[in-house]
Amino acid sequence: MAQYHESAVYHVTGTAKYIDDININPKPLLGFAILTPVAKGRLISFDYSEALKVKGIHAILSHKDIPGHKKIGGVIHDEPVLIEDEINYIGQAILLIAADSEEAFLEAKKLIKLEIEEEKPVLTIKEARDKNLLLEPTRHIKRGNLDEGFKKSDFILEGTTISGAQEHWYLETQASIAVPGEGDEMKIYSSTQNPNEVQMLTSEVLNIDAKEVEVETRRMGGAFGGKETQGAIFAIWAALLAKYTGQPVKVRLERFIDQQITGKRHPFETHYKVGFDKEGHIIAADIEFNANGGAFADLSMAILERAMLHADNAYYIPNIHIAGNVWLTNTPPNTAFRGFGGPQGIFNIENVIEKIARKVGKDLSEVQVLNFYQKDKNNTTPYGQIVERNHLQLIWNQLKESSEYYERRKKIEDFNAKNKFKKRGIATTPVKFGISFTASFLNQAGALVNVYTDGTVLVNHGGTEMGQGLHTKMQKIAAVEFGIDIEKVKVNATNTSKVPNASATAASTGSDLNGMAVKDAVEKIKSNISEVVAEELSKKLKKQINSSDIVFENGFVFASTHTEIKFTFAEAAQMTRFARKSLSSSGFYATPGVYFDREKGEGHPFYYYAYGIAVSEVEVDLLTGKVSLLRTDILHDVGDSLNPHIDIGQIEGAFVQGMGWAILEDVKWNDKGQNITPSPDTYKIPVITDIPKDFRVKLLENAPNPITIRKSKAVGEPPFVLGLSVWFAIKDAMWAISDGKIEPQLNFPATNEYIVVEAERIMQQLRSS
Repeated sequence: MAQYHESAVYHVTGTAKYIDDININPKPLLGFAILTPVAKGRLISFDYSEALKVKGIHAILSHKDIPGHKKIGGVIHDEPVLIEDEINYIGQAILLIAADSEEAFLEAKKLIKLEIEEEKPVLTIKEARDKNLLLEPTRHIKRGNLDEGFKKSDFILEGTTISGAQEHWYLETQASIAVPGEGDEMKIYSSTQNPNEVQMLTSEVLNIDAKEVEVETRRMGGAFGGKETQGAIFAIWAALLAKYTGQPVKVRLERFIDQQITGKRHPFETHYKVGFDKEGHIIAADIEFNANGGAFADLSMAILERAMLHADNAYYIPNIHIAGNVWLTNTPPNTAFRGFGGPQGIFNIENVIEKIARKVGKDLSEVQVLNFYQKDKNNTTPYGQIVERNHLQLIWNQLKESSEYYERRKKIEDFNAKNKFKKRGIATTPVKFGISFTASFLNQAGALVNVYTDGTVLVNHGGTEMGQGLHTKMQKIAAVEFGIDIEKVKVNATNTSKVPNASATAASTGSDLNGMAVKDAVEKIKSNISEVVAEELSKKLKKQINSSDIVFENGFVFASTHTEIKFTFAEAAQMTRFARKSLSSSGFYATPGVYFDREKGEGHPFYYYAYGIAVSEVEVDLLTGKVSLLRTDILHDVGDSLNPHIDIGQIEGAFVQGMGWAILEDVKWNDKGQNITPSPDTYKIPVITDIPKDFRVKLLENAPNPITIRKSKAVGEPPFVLGLSVWFAIKDAMWAISDGKIEPQLNFPATNEYIVVEAERIMQQLRSS
């Protein structure tokens, strides 16, 4: 069967349809927002009477024009659609404008009068703590006895790990088109990971029934979590303007506006106290996560929870306390981002492991392996889940050989001894990543499969395509289950009128959930076809053929006991229609056995774990801070891959994005709460020259996952963590400046500027000692 992405031809020929490419008749009006220029304060008054007179302006709306709910949110409805009085961050919307053109909008914007009383914003976790701006009470996960653990420890380390924000930088910015129909009908084309949420929130804001709102998503030009909840408000803006004008309205953000007003990955400030023995075994750990949630709740508590559930990463820690807080600040509400808090939790423990390795005089990889979860003991997480089908040791045994880790370590030491201003480093990063939504009810999916009498199949499912190849995998699942060629199967645009109440495509669960739902629908249709074919064969053969004997294979339908008579899949479909049996079915799947008791901090929140390890080698120019990523080796566990080409692409992309977070992407705000890195000239994402010069990605073989669709595993988020290996390799290189005597105080992200400053600090300290 074909292995290429189902939209590959459309992508490379430029014919793939995104929101901005959809032809709507009549041509949509353009929707814009008047945004607040201050991060905190009060809106005293506004006057847009003169702006309404501008030619080409069709409507200007304020919070007074919202017919239904005035606040929205993914969990808590705390975010105003339009400001009533309180201002919470720069870029919050005050007014909506429908215009013929951008020029008309800009002319009208000049005539709008705003009276705002500005206040001093809260921008950092420290400021939020000082003012006690805690979103919800502190959460806890505990195991063992910390006091006893610290008493038994030979060494104790205390410190703080800081990780920064990250911009999603999807290629397609936030975009929606709303098209009013008859009565209360509203059809919305939205670049969203969560069509169901867009549907429900729009119905609440417009004060109409959900049945009147239809949301469709053909594909997104990237999302990475940034369109899980945050796409909704732009769809609502379009729908409000469409309702008031009676015309289609398109809202599409310019890049610098998108970066200014949308939430990022949560910055974390993590305090730790860790006890360990002379060998490097961790005995006790006390960890406190503090996340910058931004102005509103969004998904912050769920993101914090996943950080807490990944505070251990790949390591068994017998005595542990994990606390978690989300603090509110006057920045855009931070939101889901690939890994969903997991990377922040994992970075902290990997930072700790590196410090332990230096303290006990061992290689980083040795201390990592020493603390790995085991298969027969030390295999229970702090929250009480057993780590099953653990491939960590297997992956490391294979990777240390294929990556020539120890041989390269010796060559790096030789290189560093001979070079003063260029240093090389190498580091390993493992990942154990839990797969499932931690909110149990979200672990469900639906599908609708139609078989036509020409033998072709149309699949609808609740997942959304954002370039990750989900539709391609669903296409393959339907084809394999029906035993037909993949070209006979099409996956339709995701639509709330076809598959209702779907969960967001997130948490790396898209293939797991939707694949099983598609399979369920296919099985129901196959049952109908099998009954008809068995009856027809019984007549032809003049003997009883049971429906359980019917096989679907290579485009034919036949009895396993009598292969001399075969019907094409199309013939079998025609026969089924003539027999008045359904060739259409819905499918449904709910992940079994997942639950988590937040009060107790115990449960089985993940259906399974995905594992992987990366080895990265860098060369650092100490005079310029330039980092050259010489080689990366990755061995990653995807079970029996649904599509090896796509899975390898996902691993490569996730790694590079994780690396970008660790060493390049520096989101900055000034003291007024203004994002001063809102475009690609000030915010640097990885480009082709940043990827490893030698990039070796392999999938772990002979490791099927028996509990999922076709024994596969999720792949979207876990490899993101592997990008941290580049940060640790840079730190390893900078240790060499002092021959291991002075610990580098490496910033996160470790940009060129920070590297130069830190290298100078270390060399100056050497000179003065």
